[in-house]
This record gives sequence, structure tokens and C-alpha cells, in this order.
Amino acid sequence: MTNTKRPKITASDHLPGDPDASELVAQIVRVDQAGEYGAKRIYEGQLAVLAGTDAEPILREMLDQELGHLERFNQELTNRHIRPTALQPLWHIAGFALGAGTALLGRDAAMACTVAIEEVIDEHYAAQAETLGDDEAELRDTIEEFRADEQHHREIGLAEGAENAPAYPLLTGAIKTGSRLAIWLSARV
Repeated sequence: MTNTKRPKITASDHLPGDPDASELVAQIVRVDQAGEYGAKRIYEGQLAVLAGTDAEPILREMLDQELGHLERFNQELTNRHIRPTALQPLWHIAGFALGAGTALLGRDAAMACTVAIEEVIDEHYAAQAETLGDDEAELRDTIEEFRADEQHHREIGLAEGAENAPAYPLLTGAIKTGSRLAIWLSARV
């Protein structure tokens, strides 16, 4: 999925090579499940470094919400008979490494990671919600609900000093680029 707004898919809009409605929904569920799994691993990596600090309660709160999101998308995969991304083993390692790595740079860098990821996810979920039609209203509502949670995580990150992280623009820019690439790959692989 790209970050650009797309109109709702109709049969007349379908071009050769475009995913049909069921393929599009499969991509959405696949990439969202992968993203929530990656978020879980990021927070686990951050907690491996920052457990016992004043950041732990905040990180655990956000992790708990991500676990709820992951559970929902795991159910969607199962109920709709959609395969998860083949890249999940990579996201297992990369997510933890990103979380631990940013936490090793300090609490502010861990919060900067949250801000960067959540800004990309906000755009991503908004595009998905706009793409889904009324026949997928329940999935669209779930995505909108989770989008609000992710926006809240971004606000927490900013309130907790994300912008004080060393090289904040460079750090968040790199994380955003990596997140967009992970989204693109997970939807397809």
C-alpha cells in the first residue's frame, strides 16, 4: 500500500494487473498483521533495554495495545484464510533490533522511534480506510479504531521527549523510510 489516497475500488476501476477486491483485502490484512507483529517486537526490544526505568510503564501500555491489535489481525488471517507475510521471520529480528537499538540510544530515541513509526502507520491506515468499501465496513472500522490508538502512541512519544533524541530528523527519517519499505514488502511477499 502506498501513502497516497486512493478512491474506493469498483469493478470499473480495475485495470489488468491490479489486485481484485479480495486480493486487496488480503494484502491489507497481511500487511497490518505484519505491522502489528513488528510493533510488538519493537516494544519488546525497547523493554529489554529500558525495563526498570521510568519508561517501562509507558512502553508496556503501548505494547499491550499492540498485542490487542495483533490478536485481532491474527484472527482476520485465520478467519479469511489469508497467509501471513513470508517475511515474518525478518520482522521478528528487525523489529526487536530497531527497538533495542533505539532504546540503547536513550529513552528519547525510543520515543522518537514510536513517533516515526506511528506517523507512517497513521498515513497507511488512513489510505486503507479510504480504500475499503461498505462491504468491508467492519474491517474499515477496526482500522480506524487502531489508527486512533496509533495516533495516541505518537502523542505519547512527543510528550515523552521524542524530539529531544539525538539527530531526531535523521533518526525519524530513516525509521519512516524503513517502515514504508516494510509495508510495501509485507503486502506483496
